Amino acid sequence: MSDAAVLYERQNGVAWLTINRPESHNALSKGVRDGLREGFARCAADDAAHVLVLTGAGDRAFCSGGDLKEMAELGISVPPPGFMPHLQRDVKLDKPVIAAVNGIAYGGGFLLAQMCDLCLAADHARLGITEARWGRGAPWAAPLPWMIPPRAALELLLTAEPIGATRAFEIGLVNRVVPAAELRAAAQSLGEQIAANAPLSVRAGKAMVYASAEHGWRDGLDMADALYEPVYLSQDAQEGPRAFTERRAPSWVGR
Repeated sequence: MSDAAVLYERQNGVAWLTINRPESHNALSKGVRDGLREGFARCAADDAAHVLVLTGAGDRAFCSGGDLKEMAELGISVPPPGFMPHLQRDVKLDKPVIAAVNGIAYGGGFLLAQMCDLCLAADHARLGITEARWGRGAPWAAPLPWMIPPRAALELLLTAEPIGATRAFEIGLVNRVVPAAELRAAAQSLGEQIAANAPLSVRAGKAMVYASAEHGWRDGLDMADALYEPVYLSQDAQEGPRAFTERRAPSWVGR
């Protein structure tokens, strides 16, 4: 295995970004934060990558959060701009991102799972917003009540007590829970299922869901019309019905 803090690879249209610090529970050191940003940017520019999967090395931790030793050495009070990796916001990746949570996901690790569009979790995974336990803040959790019931969000924030994968599934934070040994295959399969669809339709669907969180009901419908108009006018919109009529798999060109 490479000694890089974050690894990038691609298989059948699915890119994998792996936090590679298992000895430190894949904590968010500067090297990891920089590597994640570079990995998201690389996926955005990689025409052969249609989906990104984010995971951690080993079977103990997805990401344990901020590197507390590094933070103590730096004496960080309010995290400076860009310190926490709000990758979907910072890099503007319009391709779907799947979190494959292979162990603990605490603090900043929870942030990474929350930031992804879909989330698969190993059955032994645990997720928690542990900041209150250490006197830190979690402003990045502001979107959480849009994703899960507000009282579930409050419990996570106020108790700082992690929850198991099954509970995370029950409240809608996790899409699927799978045996640990099957996590990578399940994430790859889901990624390939998405990658097989028309890329413009997939990206518009992702954009519409997030846009609807920022606009009211009527404005959300108008926004959706604007997002999907280029999809209807694309070559792929003609290719899909033609492939159905000819009883063959579509050949997408992404335009």
